Amino acid sequence: MLLVPPYYQNWKLQRYLDTLAEDPATSGKPPEAVRASILNRAAELGLPVHSGDVRVTRPDGALRIEVLYIVKIDLPVYTVDLHFRPGAGGA
Repeated sequence: MLLVPPYYQNWKLQRYLDTLAEDPATSGKPPEAVRASILNRAAELGLPVHSGDVRVTRPDGALRIEVLYIVKIDLPVYTVDLHFRPGAGGA
């Protein structure tokens, strides 16, 4: 049961990234503004995402968002590191 919440929160972040990438208004924003929006949403979800974990690029003019972060789960016998790589957009 300890592993379910991080996966659910990651799913919510993935849906947010998909929405951002599909929103025409996002294409006019600078990468720093998009990154700040993603960091705010991740914080709302309680995810340990930092500025360096978010990559916003525009290859061939298409917005591409990539996020890489790790959630540590302490189980009774050992610790598990869950690696998440949500992303959205072209390229």
